[in-house]
Amino acid sequence: MQAILAVTVPFFALVLCGYLAAHRHVLPESAIPGLNAFVLYFALPCMLFRFGAGTPIVEMLNPTLLAVYLAAALLIVFVVVASSLNERVGLKDAAFGALVAAFPNTGFMGVPLLVALLGPAAVGPLVVTLLVDLFVTSSLCIALAQAAQAEGGARAAAKRALTGALSNPLPWAIALGAVFGGFGLALPAPVKAVVDMLASAATPVALFTIGAVLHRAGQHASRRTPAIDYVPVALAKLLVHPLLVALLALAARELGAPVTGFQILVLTLAAALPSASNVSLLAERFHADNGRVARIIMTSTVLAFASFTLVAWSLGVNPTVNPTVNPTR
Repeated sequence: MQAILAVTVPFFALVLCGYLAAHRHVLPESAIPGLNAFVLYFALPCMLFRFGAGTPIVEMLNPTLLAVYLAAALLIVFVVVASSLNERVGLKDAAFGALVAAFPNTGFMGVPLLVALLGPAAVGPLVVTLLVDLFVTSSLCIALAQAAQAEGGARAAAKRALTGALSNPLPWAIALGAVFGGFGLALPAPVKAVVDMLASAATPVALFTIGAVLHRAGQHASRRTPAIDYVPVALAKLLVHPLLVALLALAARELGAPVTGFQILVLTLAAALPSASNVSLLAERFHADNGRVARIIMTSTVLAFASFTLVAWSLGVNPTVNPTVNPTR
């Protein structure tokens, strides 16, 4: 447990630093979008490019892992939507609640955290989760949110959502890295130095930005939200989602699918991460109840310090050993 805490405490401490900086106005609110843009368009793509270049493409496009993680995401989305609808929560707000229940903060937090816990071998399964969440989960939930009012119906809404996913630089950075790795290409020395510098900045700035974004989302909440409308969704994210992923992965292995214990571990820990903080910005853009979304994200992030650590400990993660683990076991 102590070895796990030595990794998780600094990560969540940086999130808290970002929140306090925004709360105390040390970081102006007007600077938060710039920080977010720096992480999303510069730092994280460079980090993912390096990981993509060092990871075999067959690991990043593993069809069994894609199917397992996608099935879990779809189940979470439809269960959360169905259980959330009431006189206070309409379809749009239920869809965004389902998105934060099924979409972990893999990009900003999960990749560096799980690599620190498990080593670079975790990157392949993590890329699988990113691709599902960016292209399917988010597109589906945005399409559901827009279906009732979008001109052209759900199909047009889904098309717009998918177009938005394609404009995200993260999967393209992974793909470009995979091309470089697959063909044995190398960046020119000056370019590599810039990429390395930006990649090194990704983790601390991304974590700091999560905290700042959470504070901003809370400040722009459109209305107060009863705890019954957000606490169960946060608990579903932290507890039900990883349990469902683990059970589906174990079932697939029992049926003869080529799934290793290490891959199951990575998928489960990815699902145990708190909700993606940037969904609050999406909710604001689509005029959903960003107060409810912000409270789900905030609750999952605060509770994840304990829940994620306990899940990692219960699964036998040991950062002093696991980074050299054989991922084929």
